[in-house]
Amino acid sequence: MTTGLKTETERATPRTRSDVKDLSLADQGLRRTEWAERSMPVLRQIKDRFATDRPLAGKKVSACLHVTSETANLMVTLKAGGADIALCASNPLSTQDDVAAHLVRDHGIKVFAIKGENDQTYYEHVRDAIAHEPDITMDDGADVVSALHMIALNRLDDLAPPVRQWVETLNADKRRALLEKVIGSTEETTTGVIRLKAMAKDGILRFPVISVNDSFTKHLFDNRYGTGQSTIDGIIRATNMLLAGSTMVVAGYGWCGRGVAGRARGAGANVIVTEIDPLKALEALMDGFRVMTMEEAAPIGDVFCTLTGNIHVIRSEHFRAMKDGAVVCNSGHFNVELDLEALAVLAGGNRRPVRDFVEEFIVSGKRVFVLGEGRLINLASAEGHPASVMDMSFANQSLGAEYLVDKASSLAKDVHRVPETLDREIARLKLAAMGAHVDNLTDEQRKYLASWDMGT
Repeated sequence: MTTGLKTETERATPRTRSDVKDLSLADQGLRRTEWAERSMPVLRQIKDRFATDRPLAGKKVSACLHVTSETANLMVTLKAGGADIALCASNPLSTQDDVAAHLVRDHGIKVFAIKGENDQTYYEHVRDAIAHEPDITMDDGADVVSALHMIALNRLDDLAPPVRQWVETLNADKRRALLEKVIGSTEETTTGVIRLKAMAKDGILRFPVISVNDSFTKHLFDNRYGTGQSTIDGIIRATNMLLAGSTMVVAGYGWCGRGVAGRARGAGANVIVTEIDPLKALEALMDGFRVMTMEEAAPIGDVFCTLTGNIHVIRSEHFRAMKDGAVVCNSGHFNVELDLEALAVLAGGNRRPVRDFVEEFIVSGKRVFVLGEGRLINLASAEGHPASVMDMSFANQSLGAEYLVDKASSLAKDVHRVPETLDREIARLKLAAMGAHVDNLTDEQRKYLASWDMGT
């Protein structure tokens, strides 16, 4: 079911069936998905309830997420709730092909994702997800929502060619209907939330979006513990290098940066943090890390990892200043955090692959190693976040979809947090699954907290 050579007309026509690498991988994907499910007790409870209540019955869901074993369990949960699902990858290197095959063969879910797909195929798959005509979208980076709005605004030149070619075959009513059918969306990651808030600020967001990323049970755990561990895992798998005694430069001290810096220190690395926010920089300094500019860090670092959500965090002047053998990677959503075009110019063609997911560039006689094409290193060369932390993230996704079905018509066309009651319920379920419990307030304590005249 791989993508072969096609005519222009065929490329402009959305697929009605899945596009995955090899269905014969499905048995392996089943085992991988079952292994992840063992560590996702909260999502499992939601799936059991969804199977009874069917809150998503009759709803089409188009999801643009990393196609991993954890995501597979989310898709199965949504299907149990009655959803008709189309899934595409949110990153060309994040797909686990065996998992994709398992979802198609064993659950009848439409999947459009192949690990290592080129840009043409990637955007064909995004198109295929949009052509599913969803009621609800799920994004990890806002690619689907952005494309839908570009279509509605008739900004076709801003669409990737595979999407634009298809849209040009649709009449005005059909284009408008694509967006009007959507009741709402959920967004998984910081970068996507940034894009969506900009859309809301400009007054062009046409439906409510639930920012899963802003829930406490997502960003405090997924971003810090998940990104922290899986990024270090990806670096080590790609390079087999010893972090102990090395100098690691972490660009950005948001929740993801905090996680990576902490795990790198735990592995014995000397960590430098670069930041643009003085408050976060001060926090990093008080947490015991060295804080400096990227210009100052470039000649010192052995390993560099960007986690900012911004463009060209490491640029040509930084690549030129790096020591021989510097390793550079990204764990922010888009590979634009590294100015790889500038690096290619500096290398002047002196580049070659040296290991899986490692490419060597020669800059003024010095070697610079880029991991995973600058894409998410935790998914390019490793397996992404551990299932136990994605349990909470995807509990937020599934409950966010249910919330949209119930409340979307009354929500403003803006970016909304997951309701605190749902956030706390997810935390409660996770604690119970881990064998931990919390105290309850006594009547006396409730009265004390609600009063102003009880004294001390």
